[in-house]
Formats: sequence, C-alpha cells, structure tokens
Amino acid sequence: MGAASAPRLTNDQMAHLLALTRDADSVELKLTVPDSERGAAIAALDMDPLGAQIRQVVFFDTPDLDLYRRGLVTRARRIQGKPDDSVVKLRPVVPNDLPDELRATQGFVVEVDAMPGGYVCSGSFKATLDEPLVRDVVRGRRPVRRLFSKAQRAFFTAHSPDGIDLDDLAVLGPINVIKLRFRPEGFDRRLVAELWFYPDGTRVLELSTRCEPSETFQVATEARVYLAGRGLDLDGEQQTKTRMALERLAG
Repeated sequence: MGAASAPRLTNDQMAHLLALTRDADSVELKLTVPDSERGAAIAALDMDPLGAQIRQVVFFDTPDLDLYRRGLVTRARRIQGKPDDSVVKLRPVVPNDLPDELRATQGFVVEVDAMPGGYVCSGSFKATLDEPLVRDVVRGRRPVRRLFSKAQRAFFTAHSPDGIDLDDLAVLGPINVIKLRFRPEGFDRRLVAELWFYPDGTRVLELSTRCEPSETFQVATEARVYLAGRGLDLDGEQQTKTRMALERLAG
C-alpha cells in the first residue's frame, strides 16, 4: 500500500491562508520527506553534510501534554557555535486579534508555517540567552524558568492552563538535529534542511524556505516546480517535527 497523500487546500482554506499571510511578519514554506526517500532527496539537491550545524532541541510540557493540547509550545535549543535560545509559541492565532502592544514587543513575531495540505499561524515569543543554561536545565541543575525572559514568562502565564507553572513542567528531550542552509543549483533561494533524530530511531527530514508574506504564493509555486523537477514527492503525507517529538517523548 502506498503512502497517504497530503490533502489539497480547499478554496476557503486558500482564502484564509491569504488573509493570514497579509498580517503576518514572516512565512515559512515546509516539506517533510519520508525517511525512505531521504537519501534520494539529499542526492537530488546535492546537500553537503559537512556544512551542517548540530543542534539540540528540548521541549517542556506535562506528561499528558496539557500545554500542547492548549496550543502552547515551550522550547529551548543548544546551537553549535551560537548562544542558547528559547521560545514560547501559541497556535493557532489570528494576527488581527492580537493586542497591538504585544505585536510591538521585541522578540514577538507572528509566523505562518505552510506545507502541502495544511498551514498554521503562530505567535512566537523568542529570546536569546545571555549564558548557556539549557544543558544545566536538562540535567536538573537549574529551574526551567531560567530559560525564559520576564516577557516570555508573562506570555506563558496568560495562555497556560491554570495551576501549571514553568518549573512544574517535565523536560522532554533533548532531540539531536542537524541543520544545513544551502542554495541548490538551479534555485535562486536559500533552502534549509533539518534532519531530526527521535529517541525511537525515527528520522524526519524537513526542507523549508522563508519568504515575505507578499511573496508566499509566488515562492510556493517556484519551490514546488523546482522540487518536483528534482524528483521529490510533494503530495506525500506530511509530519510536523514538534508533534512527533512530543508524542514520542511524553508519558
């Protein structure tokens, strides 16, 4: 039996996506590649693994994923050669429903992630850490709240279930990730490839490119034509890295 196909967006969904992108700060177009086709995709796009960067991603949630079910994602990362960072993400959101004060706050962005058959608009509160703390938090040496700024903590409190504090959350991870930024031959935009290694041995390769909201449909069309021309399956079932991570790490 062949792999399931990603559903096509309806006309109403396309109209909704267009409305969201008009008011978003950025758009990221994504495609996940089945592990059975990973090697072929790497070869087709001539990716050089020696240019990749190593990362570790850690999520924080309850064992029952109460935050994720509420649309809230809390995450921190260790990045080779760069400072640690963290994010509190709420999804889905409608950009026009967010307070102007929040939209103007440093570190807060509204992002649309789109992939074949689906899309989501998120409000993300990001911060770069002044010191490398993620490893200490994973080892239980520092409290989880130390990874998040005052503004991030306030955003978390405003949207988290009652009675759940950052320091109550379980550490889920880390997950090892290899990230490669490259410009493939014949395509005039930079692509990003992320290969996630899950604890159960599952791997997911995600290809993505960012664009201005006004460019969404043009860039999506160009990317689709290019990747299809390289033999990549654009209609296969799509996976999201975060959902797969939390489902495999929770409990």
